[in-house]
This record gives sequence, structure tokens and C-alpha cells, in this order.
Amino acid sequence: MTVIQVERFAQIQDARVTFGDLTVLVGPQASGKSLILQWLKAALDAAEIVPALREAGHDVGTTENVLDLIFGEGMSSAWGSRTRVRLDGRDVKPQAWTKHKTSRPGKVFFVPAHRALLLAEGWPAPFLKLNADTPVVARLFSQHLYQRFSGRQAASLFPVDRILKKQYRDQIDRAVFHGASVELEKEGLRYRLRLSYDGDVNLPFMTWTAGQREFTPLLLGLYHVLPPRAATKLDEVDWVVIEEPEMGLHPQAITALMLLVLDLLWRGYRVVISTHSPLVLDVVWAIRRIAEHGAQARFLADAFDVTNSGPMRKVLDHALRADHRVYFLDVGPTDYRVTSRDISALDPDSDEPAVADWGGLTGFSSRFGDAVRDAVNDYAYGGA
Repeated sequence: MTVIQVERFAQIQDARVTFGDLTVLVGPQASGKSLILQWLKAALDAAEIVPALREAGHDVGTTENVLDLIFGEGMSSAWGSRTRVRLDGRDVKPQAWTKHKTSRPGKVFFVPAHRALLLAEGWPAPFLKLNADTPVVARLFSQHLYQRFSGRQAASLFPVDRILKKQYRDQIDRAVFHGASVELEKEGLRYRLRLSYDGDVNLPFMTWTAGQREFTPLLLGLYHVLPPRAATKLDEVDWVVIEEPEMGLHPQAITALMLLVLDLLWRGYRVVISTHSPLVLDVVWAIRRIAEHGAQARFLADAFDVTNSGPMRKVLDHALRADHRVYFLDVGPTDYRVTSRDISALDPDSDEPAVADWGGLTGFSSRFGDAVRDAVNDYAYGGA
């Protein structure tokens, strides 16, 4: 069991998260979801982050500089005398990070939000070329994409038989690409991403739909933790963090992505998601309810519209046995300080509002429904 606790850092008053196999963080904008995920990355992977920053020419000799480089310029001021971060009961001390010199592969593979911006010209920038005001998790992710593309010949990046199961490829194609293939094509001395329709129409990256631009770097990034079929997972990576996977996506595409998340769980990764999408919690809720009733995986297969056979059955069976947790980061009504709540039950009949409305993700739609009901009743009874 892994537990992180962040106290008095930026807007976070006291947030404690106990991670399961799949952990979902929900909460309003600016409630600190990204900060908690970045603290998890920094606490586990300082030996990857600090040497990368040093090699890029940054001054990592002071705690203030390291905090600014990891969390963003000015964030060192969020660390005060009363700030405390603990991982599994041990204090996380940023001052110790300045001493890391030997690089170690990261345990956390982090897919940041706004990932499409890293491919604005159809090609990812290496760590060295990104400015220091770009969060370090985004710089590392861009570096992963850069290394995946560099030195390759022009080739298809989706669909690819060796990486994704056919049912995943089919679902992604129906939801996102609609028969097109993602191609790496050479233009002069440079390579670019293109969306190819039967080889006749080739669209540059910035002409794609918003969903295609958001989903493609996420998918290609996840290729890093989806090794060829001979291997199940990468030995050095234990965690996969995905920020706001729903960005730009239709519910059908979010469902396809959540199926891929279940595949990551089956492979042995622990997955953490931050989201504003009630559909992500719909999936978690359905898995928990099906598991609690001891029902078979075929019901989960029906929900995802996949065949419950072969490797897919193993993935779905594992999902029903996994530990799923949901945390709500609650912003105080007057002081705007953030605390955390475990809402894993996702019980709509709960007396606890945060549990019943899934951290506010369903409460707003309910309020509009209530308004319509009241208006209809008012009209029916003549405004009495």
C-alpha cells in the first residue's frame, strides 16, 4: 500500500491519498490534483528528474531552484516552514534532491495534460529544447516521444499489430480515427505525423480534430509501457499516471481508453488518473458493483462491447479483482483550502454529498434536472 500526504503546500491544506491498483482523483479546477500527482512522481523519481535537469544546464544546487523547475516557476514559494510531504510515512525532503547525480530510470510514467501542445508542429521536442517554465513531467513525456520517433524510418504508428490487442485497435479506430492510420512521414530532412486515409488524403497534425490531437500523443506515449507481446510490462516502471484522459474525447473514445487502462492493470502497473469526466467514474462504479455481486466478467465485456474470451477475459477478470479507489479534493467554501476525501464507494444513496454526487461530477446535472422538474410542476399546477 502506498500513501502520500501533502500538508500546507500551495492551496492544499491537508490531502492524503492511499493508492490502490487504480486510483482516480476528482475535484474542481485548481484543487491540486496535478500537484499531488507531481509530488508522487518527484518523491519516487527524484533520481531521474534532477540529473535530467542538471544535464539540460539548469542550476539544481538549491531547494528553491529544484522546486521551481519541477512544479513551475514561483512554486518554491509554496513550500513554507509548515509544509510537509510524506510518502509511506517518511518525510519527502526536497533539499536532499539537490544531491542526486547518478541518473536512474523513473518508476512513474507520467502522461501530462495539454500533451497535444508538445506536438504542435507534428514532432515532439527533446527535454533540452523545452523551456524551464514547462513542467518537468511534460518535458520528460516529450522526451519519451522524441526518443520513440527519433531514428525511425517512415512507418505506421497506428494501427500496429505488435503493441495493441485487436479488440483495442478496433475500438480506438471506431472512436477516434475512423479508418485512418497515423503515419510517421519524412518531409525533406524532418519527420512529421500525418493522418492517412487510404493513402489518398494525408492530413498534417494541426488539421486533425481536437480529440485526435489529444488522443494520439497519449496513445503513442503509452506504447512505452506496452512492450511487445513477449513481455508484459517494463521492469523499471511500476506506475502509470494519466492526467485528464478525457480531453477532447467523445464518450466512445473515453470508453476505449478505459479499456486500455484495464490492460495496464492486468500487466501489473498501478494506474492513477485525474479527471473531470463522470464517464471515468461510471467505469469504476460498474466494476465495483459487478465485483461486489460476484458476477462474471461477461457483464463487464458487454459494457465495453468486447468479446469475453482469450486474453480479454484475463484482463476483465483481473479488473474485477483489482483494488479501485476514488478521492475527491474538496475546496473549502470560504478559505478555499483543499482537503481530500475517500469517495471510493461511489454510492448514489450515500448521506455524504461528496460520495453521492461523485465529488460534484454528477451533482450539477442533477441540479439542472431538478430545475426542469420544478418548472414542469410549477407549470402543471399554475404556479401555485
